[in-house]
Amino acid sequence: MKVAVVYWSGTGNTQMMAEAVVEGIQAAGGEAQLYYASDFTPEMVAEVDALAFGCPSMGAEVLEESEFEPMFEDVAPHLGGKPVALFGSYGWGDGEWMRNWQEECESKNIQLVADGYIANETPGDAELQDCRNLGKELVK
Repeated sequence: MKVAVVYWSGTGNTQMMAEAVVEGIQAAGGEAQLYYASDFTPEMVAEVDALAFGCPSMGAEVLEESEFEPMFEDVAPHLGGKPVALFGSYGWGDGEWMRNWQEECESKNIQLVADGYIANETPGDAELQDCRNLGKELVK
């Protein structure tokens, strides 16, 4: 199974999470490719079996607006039928951005494999293991 892990990170926290998702995919026997948000296009969706998207909470608990959100809006119409996982880090608030993102995906009939996974600030060992487990879910 080929999986694209697409992320945006400002501080490195969401990048750490993305790398752990890749580790989980590989541990479960899948093939993972890591992409920065600005390098991923809608055409690339057809090349993979599943996708994971990672974006931290920004501003008033929203997705990063200059690179990640436009990429995701362009890609979303092409995700039908493919397993998708969401993850990201935050430094304030309570995870509202992830709940909103999940609801948006569900309204677009995007098949989420699990609830979006969030980590407060820098992910520790337990949070990184949860990200690995999220990667494994995509390969099931």
